[in-house]
This record gives sequence, structure tokens and C-alpha cells, in this order.
Amino acid sequence: MPIFEKFRESWVRPALFFGNNPVSLAGGAVTSAAGVTMIGYWLMEFFGRSNANPYLGIIFFLILPALFILGLALIPVGIVLRRRALQKAGQIPTEFPKIDLNDRIFRHGLDIVLLATIVNLLVVAIASYRGAAYMDSPQFCGQSCHVMHPEYTAYRISAHSHVPCVECHIGSGASSYFAAKVNGTKQLIEVTFHPFAHLAPKIVPDYPTPIPSPVTSLRPAREICESCHTPAKFVGEKLLVESSFADDVQNTETQTVLVLHLGGEDSLSHLTGIHGVHLGHIEYIATDAGRTTIPWVERTNPDGTKTVFTASVLNGAMPRGERRVMDCIDCHNRAAHTFVSAEDAINRAMADGAINPDLPWIHKEGLALLKANYASQEEANAKIPAGLEAFYRASNPAVLSTRAALVKAAGQELVTLYSENVFPSMKVTWGTHPNNIGHIEYPGCFRCHDGDHSAKNGASITQDCAACHNLLAVDEAKPKVLSDIGMQ
Repeated sequence: MPIFEKFRESWVRPALFFGNNPVSLAGGAVTSAAGVTMIGYWLMEFFGRSNANPYLGIIFFLILPALFILGLALIPVGIVLRRRALQKAGQIPTEFPKIDLNDRIFRHGLDIVLLATIVNLLVVAIASYRGAAYMDSPQFCGQSCHVMHPEYTAYRISAHSHVPCVECHIGSGASSYFAAKVNGTKQLIEVTFHPFAHLAPKIVPDYPTPIPSPVTSLRPAREICESCHTPAKFVGEKLLVESSFADDVQNTETQTVLVLHLGGEDSLSHLTGIHGVHLGHIEYIATDAGRTTIPWVERTNPDGTKTVFTASVLNGAMPRGERRVMDCIDCHNRAAHTFVSAEDAINRAMADGAINPDLPWIHKEGLALLKANYASQEEANAKIPAGLEAFYRASNPAVLSTRAALVKAAGQELVTLYSENVFPSMKVTWGTHPNNIGHIEYPGCFRCHDGDHSAKNGASITQDCAACHNLLAVDEAKPKVLSDIGMQ
């Protein structure tokens, strides 16, 4: 018997006979409906008519492909179920209905089945690719899950907003991708069961609030940061000007001017400045989950010897905690998800003119409104502008009559500052996530450079300000140095 004839008699005819059942027909209908809908959405995307709503992405890139595949799976399932049922009843025919290829209608039917099979394979391939790509997009990571709202908000206004989340949070290769998806599945389960977590907190999984920091599963900085920021490039010096405003009626502005010795590694392999010193091999032990308490530091010297610096609280004992090789993330711990302090937020807004410094008492009153307790961002959105208007109405009504637009703009900017840094539903408030750059608002550099870390030979980790920066002016009104260089 020719191969085609054998295939027709042994497979095609039985498949058509057993495939005529409700389950298989329903599977074909589900697959067809899902496939047509997905193709229609892809065409809309191609012509630029798609919607950026992240929940539409979940429907068209995750749910519909799953329904499409489910429908395909129901077709053979229905065939198997009908065959078993007929076999049990002893009703399987000895000869299946003949297939007459001379029948024009039947031939057209086979053509449609063949075409549908090819289309199905293409749809599955495209849907699988689009689904995987969508799950790796910032929109899916940040917008589909409200738990990530604080991190996504900070990410969108950061200098790394153009870098996809997966570039830092997922490594290369199948193992990293699999580990990330397993972790994502765990988080999905936690979010799904969140409404019931209070009923049995020891049994029902729940997500943490706030999301713990630092993220311990990040890849090494050499694979993340250094793929864009080359440490071997000599960076040099950086001029930094910080403005601050007083809590007086004039909002007196002062400025601090300093030169940061960023340094790095020059063409002669000399290590200088902040980056240069820390490019050497340094290990430390942190005794808290946030890596803010570091009582033990080990530095590898240029000649290969090691020097251990310990805090006096240890009394020579070895601390217990996370031992880690220092890299970029230990200082730049909020590089893509920075939350600033209330003081820093309002000072920046006033320095940029988003909040007009000419409004009397705006710094003091604005700071008080930012730091007040609100049950939700919606409550803050209503109470902050109303509170600012009420303040001027009671203390200085003339401001409202002559500068109403400035007061309204200041109120809206305060709302923006609050909504970018405080998220009551996730228990994120001012100072929840410390930033280790600097040492003014958080310990930062002083975790090690506190003057309390010393070695057995009497050496200590320097606390000399000039090692990292030169102060050219400190809280001065219109510093002369800025005039000298043409910046005033």
C-alpha cells in the first residue's frame, strides 16, 4: 500500500471520524476565536493603533495565547475521549468513512485544514515570542502589578529609565531566565492570595510591604553597571552645587559648592579618587539586612597583602552576617529606583523654580505638608493643595489674591513630590529606602568611613573629607566661587 494511502487509512480517516465530537469542536472554536483576535490586535499594533494599557498586554500576550493553546489541546483530547467511549460501547466501526479526494468540497475542506494548521503554527510561534518579550518589558514589570508601583514610579524618573528592567534583574542564559520566571510565579501567587493572607498568615503566602531592599538576587555589578559604565575610564573631578532654603519668611537660599574627586583608573592603571580607591578588592561583612551596619572590612593591598579594619564594638570578635565583595551597588544602591528625602525634594523643586521661592514661608509650610500623615496618595492629592491654600488664607490672604497661580502651582508640585516618594499602601514613606551616596541624610559613606574602623597596625579607614571632595563653600548665600566661574 502506498505511503499516502496508508496514512489516509490509518490516521486521516480515524481522526476525522473521532474528531466529530463536542470537545474537539469547542477546542477548534476557542482556538479560532483566540487566533483571530490576536491577529487583529497585531495588525492594529502594526498600523500604530494599539493601546499602551498594561492589562491589554496581559490579555493579548498572555491570556489569549494560553486560550489558543488550550483550544489546540482540546482537539486531541476530544478525539481520545470519543474513541474510548466508542471502544467501551463496542461501537468502533471496522471501516471508517471513506475519504473521497475526488469530492471538490472535501478537497477544499482539506485545504482549509492544512492552511489552518500552518496559520496555527505561526500564531503559536509569534504569540510565544511576543508573550516572552512582553513579560520582559518595563510595562509588564511595573504597571501590571500594583505592588511594584513605588519602584516603577522611581524608575520612570531616573537616569536609567531607558534601560529595561531585565537588563539588571535577569541574567543571560536559560538558567537565569528560568530562575526569574520561577521567582515571578512565586510573586504572582503572593499577590493572588494577598486578600486572604490575614486569615492564616502562617499558611497563606503574602508579599512583603515594603519590598525589601537591597535586592540580593541581582547579578554582579561587573555584568550590570560595567556593561555601560567602563571603570577603566578616568573620570576625574565633578563640580556639585547643592541649594537649600531656610524655614523663614523669605525662604533664604544658601548653596554648598564642592568638587567631588570621582577618579577612576587612568591610562597608566593608576587608581585615584572615590572610584579608584573602591575599584580595589574590598570585602565587608554587614550584620543587618539593609547593609547599613558594617563592622568588618578587609582590603586587598596592591602588593597582595590584606588589611582588616574592625569597629571597636567587635572587641576583636568576628561578626556574623553577609560577607560580600564590594562593587558599584554598595554605594549606588538606588541607581534606578531613587527615593529622596522630603527636604531634598522640596529644595530641588524650589531651586528649579517648580515651587516659587518668592512665596513667603513656602519652604517651612511645604515641608510640613509633605511630612504629614495621609492614609493614601488620593488623600494627599486633596489635602496638600487645600492645606497650602488654607495656610495663606489664614496667615497672608494677600498672597492668595495676588499670587493665586503660584500658590496653585506650588500645591500641585508638592503633590507630585509626595506621589513620587511616598506610597502608603506599600508602607513606603520618607526615608524607607536609604540612599548610600553621600552621608548627609543617611549613613552612606560613614558606614565604613566613621573613624571607628581600625586595623591591628594602628591604621584606620580615613575620615578625611578631602579624600573624597573639596568644600569650596558651605551654606553660603550667593557663594563667590560661583561668581568667579560665571555660574552666578
